[in-house]
Formats: sequence, structure tokens, C-alpha cells
Amino acid sequence: MRLGLWAPLPHTIRPEPEISCALEELGTQGLGLPQDRSFRFVLETVLRAEEIGFDITLVAERLVARDLEAWTISSALAVLTKRITIMTAAHPGIIQPQIVAKMGASVDRLSGGRFAVNVVPGNRPHEFDLYGNGSWLTDKQKRYQRMEEFIAVLDGLWTQESFSLDGEFFKIKDGSLATRTMTKPRPPIFAASSAELGKDVIARYCDTWFISHAPGLQAYESNAAAIAADISDMRERAAHNGRSLGYGLSTYVICTATLEQAEAEAAELAKTPDANVAAKALGAGLVGTPQIIAERIHRYEAMGIDCLMLQFNPMRDGLETFASEVMPLIRPKG
Repeated sequence: MRLGLWAPLPHTIRPEPEISCALEELGTQGLGLPQDRSFRFVLETVLRAEEIGFDITLVAERLVARDLEAWTISSALAVLTKRITIMTAAHPGIIQPQIVAKMGASVDRLSGGRFAVNVVPGNRPHEFDLYGNGSWLTDKQKRYQRMEEFIAVLDGLWTQESFSLDGEFFKIKDGSLATRTMTKPRPPIFAASSAELGKDVIARYCDTWFISHAPGLQAYESNAAAIAADISDMRERAAHNGRSLGYGLSTYVICTATLEQAEAEAAELAKTPDANVAAKALGAGLVGTPQIIAERIHRYEAMGIDCLMLQFNPMRDGLETFASEVMPLIRPKG
């Protein structure tokens, strides 16, 4: 089981004192010297996760948020870390796949072959219209067609000496990427989608599928059953294309001495206005004592989940608790 950590950018975690200060500085010209507080928080947290034994970190991209830009952060992390894989988000329609292929090859080389990309179709029209120059597509089928062409360009430029594509959204004739990746045959491609069209694209091209789940702690058992069925379905789709996939799950972890305390903290987290936070916090059910959480991780692993992308609150305290209380149960010494 690969352990992943959401790089704690301000928009990806619940507010805590250090992040509140960072947000004020990010939004005020002239504040933040000598180094941006939000980046220092990310760097220190990712370095600690690497030291603990985490395998991968996801650098999310939300251009409309008061965050540093994801590819810039990823480049810095690539140089300042030693072992952990840096996975950077990219939105088809906001950024061209040719540029992502070039930047990805660059980060792959800066990190010594520790780069992956997370392709995100997106769900914020205003973000696409502002940063993609009016690129939001209301037609969901078109969005997934653009996603498929985007991934095809990445795969083609990374793996072929000469690549051509006459698509609706991207057109390349005899294109080549002069800067080659260290990773063979190419950096891993991750993606999430619960739509049928999106799942078909992922089955054809991607390496790991992040599985969706319903919000609410009470949904844990039904989510677990649905996840098992979804993995079975995606295995069939991938096999139909002569491929196999990895399976990831993104979730909060709430680990306390008693189940009652963990459920109380989960109930508070569920009050967060952002519905995505509640889904990550509760739906996967990694809420409870170390033993309960470890048992559920083993259950997911038996289903086929091979990558967990985790968040905690507070971020650093939760990370330390997970390292000391849960990791010995899921990664015994020796």
C-alpha cells in the first residue's frame, strides 16, 4: 500500500493558525518575508511525511484560490525532497498538454524520476473561464473528449520520438519532446472520475484511478461495497484495453483513543461548508481508534486499493498520530 499525503496548500486543508496567517500574507502585497509562510508549511510537512515513510504527495491546483501555483511548488519540492514522489495536478482546458509534457519531463528530471501527474477535468466554470480564456465546456461528453486528447498527447510526447494527433481540441503534426523523462516508459498518470465517459478514458490511458465515494460516516459500509464493485468494473474495462490499473482512495484520517471521540471530531468536520471536505473526512470511514483504522485500511487493500491519499486536521498533529499509532499496524517492522 502506497501512502500519499495531500500537500497542505491553504485551499486543501481546514483552517488552522499557521494557515490563517499564511492566507493573510498571501493576499497582502509586501507581507511574507523572508520566505512565503504557506510554502514553508508545505515543505516542512512533506519533508516530515517523507521521513516517516510516505511514498507520494499530491500538489493540487486551484488557480482561483489564494495559493501558490502548483507546478512552481512541485519544482521546489522536487529539488528539496529526496525520496517522495511529487504528483502535480493539471486541468485540460486551462493548460496545454504540450506544456505539461515539457514541465513534467523537467520536474521528473529535477526530482530524479519522482514525478507523476494528476489529470483533473475540473468542476469550476469560473476558473476555466478566467484562467483558460473562456474554456469551460458545458457539454460533459466534450469535457471528457478533451481529457482523453490531453492524456493522449502526454502519453505520445513522453513515449514516442514523433507524435501526431488530429483531435478536436489538440492538433499536433510530427511533434517531439526534446527533453526526455528519466522515468521509463513515462511518468505515471493519475485521474479521478465517476462518470462513465471518464472511467473509459482512465481505463484506456491512466495508471491509477482515484475512486469516488459518498459523504457521511454512516455511508462507510455502503461505500466499501460500492468501491469493491467499482474496482471489479474498472478491472474489466482496463482488461478490455489490454491494460491493468492501480486504485487510489482520497480521504481524511481521524485517529483518536476512542471511537466516540473520533466520531465527535468527524461530526464537527462535517459542518465544514465545503462538501468535498465532508466526503473525504467521513465517507471512506478511516475514523476511529488506530486498530479500527488499520483494519479498514487492510480491508481496502484486500479489495485492490494500493494508494491512499490522506489528509489530517490539524495537519501536522494528525500526521504524527498516524505515524506513531497506525503505521506500525499496517507496516510492521521487517
